[in-house]
Amino acid sequence: MTLAPLVMHHSPLSIWWLAIRPKTLGAAVAPVLIGIALAWSADVFHAGAALAGLAGALLLQIAANFANDYFDWKKGADDATRVGPTRVVSAGLVAPRVMKIAIVLTLLAVVPLAVYLVVRAGPAFAVIAATAILFAVLYTGGPFPLAYVGLGDIVAFAFFGPVAVAGTFAAQAQRFDWLSVIAGIGPGCLAMTLIAVNNLRDREGDARAKKRTLAVRFGARFARVEIVLSVVAAAAVPIVLAVLTHRWFVVAASIACLSLVPALRLVLAGGEGMTLNRVLAATGRLLLLYGATFAVGWAIG
Repeated sequence: MTLAPLVMHHSPLSIWWLAIRPKTLGAAVAPVLIGIALAWSADVFHAGAALAGLAGALLLQIAANFANDYFDWKKGADDATRVGPTRVVSAGLVAPRVMKIAIVLTLLAVVPLAVYLVVRAGPAFAVIAATAILFAVLYTGGPFPLAYVGLGDIVAFAFFGPVAVAGTFAAQAQRFDWLSVIAGIGPGCLAMTLIAVNNLRDREGDARAKKRTLAVRFGARFARVEIVLSVVAAAAVPIVLAVLTHRWFVVAASIACLSLVPALRLVLAGGEGMTLNRVLAATGRLLLLYGATFAVGWAIG
């Protein structure tokens, strides 16, 4: 397939929508919803801080997606053999220079939100914001790209899990709480599932590009076990919290994880290529469902 037909059939809006990767945004939304629910139940909900946290999380996710698109193209990880969704720089739909500008502008948009949260909730948010902005780029860029040395799974777990949930709660409550850290383990595990499925699908191309993900380092079997265990751990978190706090409706989030059983069967059956794209989509949907059911279940007790 030539690049000309691709360009002809994509409007600028659809190209940038593709670059944003909307199916991945549940990883940013889910932990914020949980953090908002925790604040609501503790009578410390603050609309301004909640909205700033949500907007910041979405912008950081989008910036990370843009950076991933650019740096994977630059390092040769997105080549003609790729079986995942189209990456706009490697497909010639967006010029590398334009994507670099988009990365910078998106990260700059995070700054006023971060300043607001620092003023409201204290200097700790300066450290959180600076680290998140840095990692959005260093995930696939810089001299030590985290995703290229097998740390992508851990970074996704931390920043889309405990950091995001605890940070959202603290931005509203103006204090940190260990319960929010525990609650963050669930969405963090599902974010790690997304990365693991992606790395399982792309492991051959990643190996050629010297992208040493865990799936490349330890093989497909390891990645499949990681995927299943991550989902099981996410399902276990609401049950543990229900036992600790007697908020039994939060177990709805555990039940929601059952929706991923058909996808996990595909993974365990040795699914490859386009099959894993379906698993990725299902995991993205589960993240949103998990965050929503957790938040509603926690709010109503």
